Order: sequence, then C-alpha cells, then structure tokens
Amino acid sequence: MTSAHWPAPFSTTPLDATVTIPASKSLTNRYLVLAAIADGESRLRAPLQSRDSDLMIGALRALGAVITEVPGTGDVPDLVVTPIPAGSTAPGTIEVDCGLAGTVMRFVPPLAALVASPVKFDGDPAALVRPMAPIVAALEGLGVRVEDGDDGFLPFTVHGTGAVEGGHVQVDAGGSSQFISAILLVAPRFSNGLHLEHTGDSVPSLDHISMTVEILRSMGVVVDSSTPKHWKVQPGPIPGFDVSLEQDLSNAGPFLAAALSTRGTVRIPNWPSNTTQVGDKWREILPQFGATVTLNDGVLTVTGGPDILGVDISDTSELAPSTAAICALASTPSRLRGISHLRGHETDRLAALAAEINALGGNVEETEDGLIINPAPLHGGVFHSYHDHRMATAGAIIGLAVPGVEVENIATTAKTMPNFPAMWAAMVSQTAGTAGVGTAAVEAEA
Repeated sequence: MTSAHWPAPFSTTPLDATVTIPASKSLTNRYLVLAAIADGESRLRAPLQSRDSDLMIGALRALGAVITEVPGTGDVPDLVVTPIPAGSTAPGTIEVDCGLAGTVMRFVPPLAALVASPVKFDGDPAALVRPMAPIVAALEGLGVRVEDGDDGFLPFTVHGTGAVEGGHVQVDAGGSSQFISAILLVAPRFSNGLHLEHTGDSVPSLDHISMTVEILRSMGVVVDSSTPKHWKVQPGPIPGFDVSLEQDLSNAGPFLAAALSTRGTVRIPNWPSNTTQVGDKWREILPQFGATVTLNDGVLTVTGGPDILGVDISDTSELAPSTAAICALASTPSRLRGISHLRGHETDRLAALAAEINALGGNVEETEDGLIINPAPLHGGVFHSYHDHRMATAGAIIGLAVPGVEVENIATTAKTMPNFPAMWAAMVSQTAGTAGVGTAAVEAEA
C-alpha cells in the first residue's frame, strides 16, 4: 500500500446507519448558470461545496458574475449571485479552468458566446480527451466563432460578440446529454430563441435533459419538448430567484448500496417526493437486487436481502458504477445496457469497471453498450479510480464486502463529495451488532 491508496473499510456485520448527503451537483451548477444570466440577484440555499461547483463559480466570476457566500440556516453557506452585466467585456482573453467538470466544459462555452470578449477553455489532462465536438459544432451553427476547436477537444477559445441570434441548430448529442442541456440553459438569452434538433439515434440520460427543461420552465421560460429529439425555447426574461438545493440522490447511491453489501440498513433523510434527479431511480433499481426499499415521511430506507440477485437493467446513466459494484457482489449474472455514453465521461467507465473488477477476481465482459457481470469470488487488491469520483466510490462499495480492497486516489471524490472518506468511515463504524451504540447519523460538512 502507498500513501495514495485508501484502505476501504470492510464490514463483518450488517450496517445500521443514517446518512445525510450534500446538495446535488447537477442542480447546483444548472442554477448557477441561470443565476449568471438572470435579470436580477439570485440566492442558492445550501448549495454543493465541491471541486466541480467551485470550478463553475470560478468560471462565472471570470465572465463577470459576482458570487458571494453569505450565512445560511445550516453549516453550508448560501450563495448570492449578481448576474453578468449585459454586454460584458474584459481586456484581453478570459481564461476558464474547467478542471475535469463536464458541466463546466459543456455549460459555460455557450454562455461565453454572450460575452464580448475571447474566452479560452482549458482543463485537467484527463479533460483534454473528453469529447467536445458537439458543443463546438452547435456554437458554430449559431454563428459563434470557436478558435482551435476543429479537433473537438479542449483547449479552445470562444469569440463571443455579446449576443447570439439563435434559431435552428442541429447537434448529435449521442455522447452526452450535457451537449443539449448546455445550449438549452442559455437559449432564453438568444435574440430569436432556439430550435435545437438532436440528429443522432438516441439521447443518453434523458432524465438530465428533463431536469434542465423543468428548471427553465420553473423560471417562466417557455420550452416546447413535445416532438421527440426537438426542443424549442422562446426568448424571454429570467427573473432573479431564491431556491433551496436538493441533496444529490446520485451520490446517495454508494451509501444505499452499502446496505446491500452488508445485508444491513441505511436511511437517507430529506428524500424528495417529487424530483427531476436521475438518482431517484435508486428506488426502482435496488429492489431488483432483492433489497427492501421504503419512503416514509421523507426518509428513504434500504435494507439488503439475504442474497444479492443479478439484474438486467437499461440506462442507469451516472448510477452505473455503483450499480456495477453491486452486480459484482451478486450471486447470479447481471447485464447493464444502454450506457455506451459512459465511455466519454471522466474516463471510459465501461473499460475501467471491467478492468478493476476483473483485477479483483471478477468476471466482467464489455459489450457495445454496457457490461455483462458474472458471479465470481473476489479478493483484495488495488481498485484504481482513473481520477473518476464514481469509480472511487464503486471501489468502496466492493471493499465493504471484500477484505483488503484499496482505492487509489480516494481524494478524487472531492469532485462532488469532499468529505466522502470521513462520511464512509463514520457510516461503517456503526453497525447493527455494535453493542450500546445507536444508529449513526452521518452528515456531510461540505
């Protein structure tokens, strides 16, 4: 073991814990973009504090937004956002660091087209191989000049003029739903609105696009999504807003999976009864593994069954790494389908999951659009993260049931959950068999 390896906690008894999850990254970064182009001041209550949200805040500040932390009702400060001034300019070229944040590298370039200054986008080394061609093509289709974007990857420079006319634009978003959300978010500010047409066969993770559409509609923006693969956005005002952020239901996944790994019980309070988050699918996914799932008075409770059953599931999107980790512990074969787009995330998640589970003795086969995971006795070893937060948490799930698993670069979880190692350890320290100690209440202090 090296200092870069995190010994994943191994549990010999069923867990019995309550875990509070920090705010949603998807919601936080979407609301930040909208606050930056709103007509007045906005307030985000209890937003996510993480590397991805920090990178978004940095990008919007670089474009001219004023974002200030103010005390909130809990441990996490609220954010007050004064929008980017109309016709904003800056001397020289504005530089935006995208890190490895997909929402920054995809959502901010269309926003930069509304600024009358060159804006250069760059990021971490791993970000330079993430596909960006659909964003470049969409911007050029809208009349925006993009310098050094011909290869379809970062770095490139957007030469905005302060306004975008809009109109009909085509994009192949087969690699990521973010390509569609990125254009939709700023479309109300286009002079003639937007008619966005997806030209590919299918769109991955439609739930994330639905989230974007519903947020826009909540702001009074008129969005017509009645025709498949077409979205029409009318130009119009975006009033300043005051919103409380839901917790990240996707990030709840590893903790819920812990109930299955240990045949124990994990509770997540404040689970929304109605939400646009893809993580709400956990209520449908986990029972297929044999778990008992209930939602009462806002508390989601998951209890693992005596055995983990194999599953056959389509389009698990960002939930796939945690789902695959559960499949690796199942007693019967599993198949995950419709997730080919995961090859273009922080890493090629399909190849990475197959490689890392197989390195621990697993039996995983890649398919064109997913994974086949067969039962196999697993053993300890190093589970590499590939600088991908969801790979790191997948290793933690397996480590609960398999002694000797070490996760390389657990710090990458700071992308969306900075205190994950401490939260995980605190959860594992409380088990149903711990004498004299009640249920653990594990809270994020991010």
